[in-house]
Amino acid sequence: MLELGQTAAPAADLIKEVGEATFMADVVEASKETPVIVDFWAPWCAPCKTLGPALEAEVSAAGGKVRMVKVNVDENQSIAGQLRVQSIPMVFAFWQGQPVDGFQGAVAGSEIKAFVGRVAALAGDGGLAEAIEAAEAMLAEGAAVDAAQTFAAILGEEPANAAAYGGLVRAHVATGDLDQAEAVLNGAPVEISTTPELEAAHAQIELARQAADAGPVGELRAAVEADGNDHQARFDLALALHAGGEVQGAVDELLELFRRDREWNEGAAKAQLFTVFDALKPQDPIVLNGRRKLSSMIFA
Repeated sequence: MLELGQTAAPAADLIKEVGEATFMADVVEASKETPVIVDFWAPWCAPCKTLGPALEAEVSAAGGKVRMVKVNVDENQSIAGQLRVQSIPMVFAFWQGQPVDGFQGAVAGSEIKAFVGRVAALAGDGGLAEAIEAAEAMLAEGAAVDAAQTFAAILGEEPANAAAYGGLVRAHVATGDLDQAEAVLNGAPVEISTTPELEAAHAQIELARQAADAGPVGELRAAVEADGNDHQARFDLALALHAGGEVQGAVDELLELFRRDREWNEGAAKAQLFTVFDALKPQDPIVLNGRRKLSSMIFA
């Protein structure tokens, strides 16, 4: 969304062909204000014909937070030689006059999106919010590695960004690297260590570790049905349900356990409910309804 009085940069200004005569102005100097992606290509390069348009689409979608230039290596061998371009496609990102990121060869669409997101975040301006949103979308789509790289790039510009820190932790949780997730969490700046974003990340680590010890849902459900007061079985069933992605079912079992014996195991049901709630977004219907039901039982 454009700010008041702001106009979108024309496509011709965002993406252009450059040569040796204008490389300094269009890349090195221009990158001191806006990150610039340089795509080295040639007409005979088949992968270039796929990568180029994909890059252009992502750059256009970034809405002016990053620019792109295309360099034909056949016509600009001096530039290619200076940057040691030995095979194409080769892509560099320039920021503050220097190459800061890049990749070689054809890559997946998700990696292109992640790359452009990282580059767009380098400017450290209002684009960070959009970069975080893009990283969250990657995480939701299962591209946890790409999301982690984007969150890390954001933190390179704003080390105390709680949303990016929490996102980086959750990305490591999604890849199953819980030790790395915990290491990242423990390394967070003190001033953001108690923010909701990091509390949520901590809760997700705890739930992920619990999932590793969760028993079979079928056996636990049978045990609960055989004895409704088998509180340990009901608690374990909630863990197993959550581990399997049945968050609502887990909350229901924990609420029932709290209703039957709120003091069991030093209030374990209530504590576990708060862990589940903390791992979700505050406005998630499961959180809103769960907290309402819990409160009604507490104050009944």
